[in-house]
Amino acid sequence: MNLEKIKTALETEINPEINYSKKQKLASVLIIIYDDPPKILMTKKPSTMVQHGGEISFPGGKLTDSDNNLLETALRETKEETGLDISRNNIIGQLEQVTTLNSGFTILPFVCILDCITNLVANSEVESFLQIPLTPFLDTLENDMDPEHNSIQEMYLFTFEKNLIWGASARMLKQINSLLKEKPL
Repeated sequence: MNLEKIKTALETEINPEINYSKKQKLASVLIIIYDDPPKILMTKKPSTMVQHGGEISFPGGKLTDSDNNLLETALRETKEETGLDISRNNIIGQLEQVTTLNSGFTILPFVCILDCITNLVANSEVESFLQIPLTPFLDTLENDMDPEHNSIQEMYLFTFEKNLIWGASARMLKQINSLLKEKPL
């Protein structure tokens, strides 16, 4: 599987606006797929963080008043967390929104394709970067049977080395996995 085939499978219309009530907390993330063979970039949060401490996630964060839409949020947060200055032109689509189990955020995931990435610079919200080979990673999909994780909807689990990816990030990865399998590459 190469980047062009992945791009074809994941390309969708981009609509960074979602209908929501003022009570909802909104966030967005950027799913960065890059390199040959394709890899996906994820971050590990420091265990000292109040929300999502120690978890593996995609670069991103909450909508602020200075953001015009959720795509701006994803691009701004990605730059803050990784040092990557990604152009809107590199965004190829978006996935269905997901809700976090613990913090109650509604997250809109955007997908980005890059030839390569260099010079990652972590801020205080990132303990480390995981540059994960995409195809073998997606093959680790399994149902998450942890009763603490399963209280709101079906949950999934992915594994990379000794890292477990679950919750909202795993539901986003499940969407990618399904889209790649739906469209023959």
